[in-house]
Amino acid sequence: MTETREILWTPTKERSERSRMADFTAWVEHRTGRKFTQYNDLWEWSVTDLDAFWLAIWDYFDIRSDVAPTTVLAERKMPGAEWFPDTRVNFADQMLRHAVTKPDATALLVQSETFGRSEMTWGQLAAQVASVAANLRAQGVTKGDRVVAILPNTEVSIIACLATVSIGAIWSLCAPDMGHVAILDRFKQIEPKVLIAQDGYVHAGVTHDKRDILAEIRQGLPTVETTIIVPVVGEVAGDALAWDALTKTPAELAIEMVEFDHPIWVVYSSGTTGNPKPIVHGHGGILLEGAKQSLHQDLGPDDRFCWLTSSGWVMWNAQFVALGQGACVLAYDGAPNHPDMLAVWRSVAEERITYLGVGAAYVTVCAKSGIRPRDELDLGALVSVGTTGSPLTSDGYTWIYDAIGTDIWLAPISGGTDFCGAFVGGNPMLPVRAGEMQCRLLGNAVRSYDPFGKELFGEVGELVCTEPLPSMPLFFWGDDDGTRLHDSYFDKYPGIWRHGDWIEITPEGGSVIYGRSDATINRKGLRMGSSEIYQAVEGLDEVMDSLVVDLEFLGRDSFMPLFVVVTEGVELTDAVKDKINGSIRASVSARFVPNEIIQIAEVPRTLSGKKLEVPVKKLLLGGDPAKVVNRDSMVNPDSFDVFIDYAASRNLS
Repeated sequence: MTETREILWTPTKERSERSRMADFTAWVEHRTGRKFTQYNDLWEWSVTDLDAFWLAIWDYFDIRSDVAPTTVLAERKMPGAEWFPDTRVNFADQMLRHAVTKPDATALLVQSETFGRSEMTWGQLAAQVASVAANLRAQGVTKGDRVVAILPNTEVSIIACLATVSIGAIWSLCAPDMGHVAILDRFKQIEPKVLIAQDGYVHAGVTHDKRDILAEIRQGLPTVETTIIVPVVGEVAGDALAWDALTKTPAELAIEMVEFDHPIWVVYSSGTTGNPKPIVHGHGGILLEGAKQSLHQDLGPDDRFCWLTSSGWVMWNAQFVALGQGACVLAYDGAPNHPDMLAVWRSVAEERITYLGVGAAYVTVCAKSGIRPRDELDLGALVSVGTTGSPLTSDGYTWIYDAIGTDIWLAPISGGTDFCGAFVGGNPMLPVRAGEMQCRLLGNAVRSYDPFGKELFGEVGELVCTEPLPSMPLFFWGDDDGTRLHDSYFDKYPGIWRHGDWIEITPEGGSVIYGRSDATINRKGLRMGSSEIYQAVEGLDEVMDSLVVDLEFLGRDSFMPLFVVVTEGVELTDAVKDKINGSIRASVSARFVPNEIIQIAEVPRTLSGKKLEVPVKKLLLGGDPAKVVNRDSMVNPDSFDVFIDYAASRNLS
């Protein structure tokens, strides 16, 4: 499987030497007396001497605590590792320390279709957090209470989150465009005390009135005692409180220091089937993982950071990585293709963004649309681009360097909501190879395993993590005996985290993600992740998007249909099908030529943009359409109907 991948970018000596990673490496060498001749040596130390590494992160990033740590890892096991048991921290305290050192510097920029453009200094951010926290306390919110919100990616959600966790209360967020069933499936599990919601929003030029839906959600949450409304389409009615009033109460910023593993927030798995898993993270683990992530994103106080994300995706949470370093964050709230495909890139140019993060699918759409932002806009401030959500194809890498800039450091990451971080990603001191992530992240003992637990190099295997991470879930809400947590990550390799992705570790220490391991393509004994097929198919001008599943029947040969979304104006003729098959033969193998190619209008995706390969596979193997997928967890629920019709017409099961 190993191949030599083209190097698309190499850091200059200056870029490498002034990076945060270089500074941290030198700092550790001075502290320990060690010499790391290459990054892999530093990584090996970080996953071997866990106590020394994570204490180094604590000290280098000056994690604030009213009790200095004496123990790093009290119990080295998974699940159930106990980190920094004798310390107390608060996530909001660490974020808002910049309000003291640079109160007049810009902390937040907001570009919103609903509200327009705005900006906020660190001093203003801290003042509004203090005001909202004081009002939440006045409503009876105390440590451990749950505050839930249905808000877009604007300053309101960031302020509300920081205010909540500053009290020691527990935060949880859903996007306004989620279905009410999906929202209730999440929030009902954690019995919230306060609900904060926006009653409408504008997206792609269309105003969406959510008042009736909010009334339904409010009725379905009997534990809610206080409702706070951000009005857009109506007046604040009944006993609800207006958000603006909460932000104007002069108050001192009073931070409740909490135990290292005190819950900070509840995030959720995609929940494509059954109830979403309510994943609980801790203050300290999120602080440490975020600080370490800033090394791999090369973020510092002078950066201007934007990650194009819905508030329902864990990348909303990842914006705090930049805020934690004192960087300015642009919260983008709007349709990325409105009024045209240059919308996001205009904001990047106008706001002088230095780091832009997007979903890999967005890069594909940009490339297919034929735009070349560098030809029309001044992107001179932009030096780094990140992607995630799905594997970025080699064509995506090529488009970035062709259409955005040859001096861009492109650093895709792959990780998960599960631990609010990345397993593999970037290093500004290393070259960028097409289709490959540069390194395993520090502290993350990522390996590739065969089915029997043997480590693989240069071969595709299960992505596992063999050592605990501070940001791994504390527990799943309501999972009192830990069974659901165990079955989610530790059922196959006892004591070792199995993430559910196919990964190849390259000889240089880089990695390639090949898609979900539970959506494997197995043709005549040869296993393959779906991402390689997508790269071959979606690299064609005629194809916008695709989905492939392998239907393995007992006693019958594999049957593999390929579903494609063709480019506007293209017909799926026999000639186009031949071209698709030819690309798969040339780029992957003749074994993976599909049995059938079917045209669809759109690929079904989760709210975070992942293709619904497993639910489609279950459906086509005879699963009940009502049980194989939770449509309220989908961004395009009607797209599933074509697969129900296809299953019925072919009687595949």
